[in-house]
Amino acid sequence: MKSSLVAVSAAVVVATLVTGLKDRAALQEKFGLGAAGKPSPELMMMGRIKPTDGPAGDPEFNAQLVADKIEAITSPPPAPDRSEPDAAASQPAAPQPAAPQTAAPPAQTVAQPAPVTPPIVSKPPAPQQAADAPQPAVDESALRYFASRGDKVRLQAEISRLQALYPNWVPPADPLAVPQNGDKQLEAMWQLYSDGRYAELRKAVADRQAADAGWQPPADLLDRLDVAEARARLVNASDLKQYATVVDIAAATPSLLTCSEVDVLWRVAEAFILTERAQRGQDAYIYILKNCTNPAERQATVEKASTLLAYQPMQALLALERPAADGNKEFDALRDNLARRFMAEGDDDPNLAIAPDYIARLEKLAETEGLASDALLLGWYQLRRNNDADAEKWFRAARAKQDSATTSQGLALALIARKAPEEAEEVMFRWRTDSGDATSTYLAATANLMALQPPADLAEDVLHRIAGEVIARKYVPTAQQFGWYARSLNQFQTAARWFETALAWKPDDEPSAYGLVITREQLSDRKGVLDLQRAWAGRSSRITNLEDTSALMPNAVTPPPAKGGLAAQQPAQPAQRPPAEPLPAERRVTLQPGAEVVVRAARPAMETVTVPRGPRQTRGCSTTIDAGQLKPADALSRGWCLMDINRPMEAISAFEAALQSPSRKVREDAAYGQSLAYLRAGLSTNAAVAATKAPQNRQRAAELQVAILADRALAAFDAGRYRETLIYLDQRAQLQQERIDLMVLRGYCYLNLKMYGDATRIFEAAATTGSRDAARGLADVRNVTHPDTNN
Repeated sequence: MKSSLVAVSAAVVVATLVTGLKDRAALQEKFGLGAAGKPSPELMMMGRIKPTDGPAGDPEFNAQLVADKIEAITSPPPAPDRSEPDAAASQPAAPQPAAPQTAAPPAQTVAQPAPVTPPIVSKPPAPQQAADAPQPAVDESALRYFASRGDKVRLQAEISRLQALYPNWVPPADPLAVPQNGDKQLEAMWQLYSDGRYAELRKAVADRQAADAGWQPPADLLDRLDVAEARARLVNASDLKQYATVVDIAAATPSLLTCSEVDVLWRVAEAFILTERAQRGQDAYIYILKNCTNPAERQATVEKASTLLAYQPMQALLALERPAADGNKEFDALRDNLARRFMAEGDDDPNLAIAPDYIARLEKLAETEGLASDALLLGWYQLRRNNDADAEKWFRAARAKQDSATTSQGLALALIARKAPEEAEEVMFRWRTDSGDATSTYLAATANLMALQPPADLAEDVLHRIAGEVIARKYVPTAQQFGWYARSLNQFQTAARWFETALAWKPDDEPSAYGLVITREQLSDRKGVLDLQRAWAGRSSRITNLEDTSALMPNAVTPPPAKGGLAAQQPAQPAQRPPAEPLPAERRVTLQPGAEVVVRAARPAMETVTVPRGPRQTRGCSTTIDAGQLKPADALSRGWCLMDINRPMEAISAFEAALQSPSRKVREDAAYGQSLAYLRAGLSTNAAVAATKAPQNRQRAAELQVAILADRALAAFDAGRYRETLIYLDQRAQLQQERIDLMVLRGYCYLNLKMYGDATRIFEAAATTGSRDAARGLADVRNVTHPDTNN
């Protein structure tokens, strides 16, 4: 039996010697800390080291066999105390070589890789001992204690640690044969340490020193206690989210930063990331994956990192993946959740391009597992990148599995992008009050629905619910579009009420004011027109310069729009219109107390009206017909006629029909006319698109560009985007000399941007022409810059 133990002990010595030597070389190579064979004292202080190849590569060494033999010679001890509050916290630190009697913390495995030591958590290395220094005495009390307790894991770690610290030390053949010296008090102290009762251990040491002045505790015990307490403090600080304290403790106790303390490494990495040092945290995770070999800990490292690091840093970690025992890759089990995590990040950042492999993996998961959440991730990812068709596909799949506000919102946005706002409104109506985003999406769908060209033929209940939501939420864009919608149906009284309502909610909404002024003009309300022109003088040139179009209004016998609905025309069968009464498809909706408007719900049956025609009147211009039924040339003439009587929304449809002409001249005139119609309706973006539908000569192209830029400048100013307004004005000024009203607009942009000197210069230049608006602008500048003087 004695000889067997000697043989086993010799095998342990050889294995631990090889292990220590290999580890020192690996650390030197990683950190560049001196030549092989001259290890840095700092690295020695950092604890046990495990080479990448490990002792398993030595066929003569079997760690489990050694442990079994040690257990066999040990009398069955009481059940080992495993109730330490934190097993890793109880592992004390290794000393620097300058303190030969101290010992490094025991590990839970035979050997572990070197610690990560970024500059912030490192200390200056201690001076190396002279090569010819005498071999210090080795404190074997911990070795004997762990053997007596039957703690195989710590016993093996202690043998490996002592061999690494003292290369000439030979472990005893029988650890239990080490003289016990009968020090029961010291045994009790080791028991307190093993139980994690550190405060009691401190007190026991102090009490014995007070009672026996000549007694000194083993340096190994004190060092282990210091490290265990440091680990407890670090864990506590991490749990309390005191991340700066975590980093400070790690800097003071680098021996904690080893693979045997991987939980500490995770906490330090988290502390770095959450204190805005993400690169340092990434380095800590990379160190674990490069040096630590426990498969479960490696997978846990990737999982923890994925919750803290962004997509790109995570790719550096995944590049360190190793082959698994079954031939696959070790992180394959994580890739499904990683794909979900990365796609969620891509949903938030439209500029982040996720690798196609992750997209394909998530698509496969969505198809095989059928989770609505997977389809939803794909839908948002595609929508953020304007892939509307793919986004709609995945949102529909998600909604089929689980209808929710989020899935409906995504589908509605995809439908709006596809110019299908009617379905978007229907999809979102149920969820319109679920959240602020849901409400905004629903209202956007209503505004896009009411702005469709040609106008949508909406059912009465749809119009009723849209109007109710718009009024309840005072949503200006849809109220304004209700006005244009009513105008397209020749319901001018209704249109005026909607425009008035929009202005009551947002007095500076220029498109609504413009819609109201042209509607009042068509209703021959000259006083109302003049009031609006005075109110908008200097703010909207198209309102101020509106020409009197009353002479162009047809002398029709149709009743006022407020009393009757819009009738369709059949020119071939003229007949007298029936008495004017509200049609069955109309209803009244209260906008505000004392005010009513008529909202057209559905088109009535075909009727005929008699329309007197003068020699200059285009056939059918005063009534509504389907321009698509006309010849392109006739549609072009009708479009210009509708422009003459200020019905631009109908003119747009007529010009669209004329664009189908085989004649290039007709197409050119139609595109030009449609652009002007859109500009008159306040839709500058549509005007720019219409201008490209047919080639234009240089003069017309310049004219349209000047008008479009001016309209965009006004719209940007009304929206409070003053820098954007200046950009449009500068672009327009390159094409045509700036008008006085636009100079005033430029001055107010400078004033709002607090560029008072530029504003004063512009207003003074415009005021020399006699502009009252410019003089008012100068007064506004003085009120801002010298309020006391003006008071």
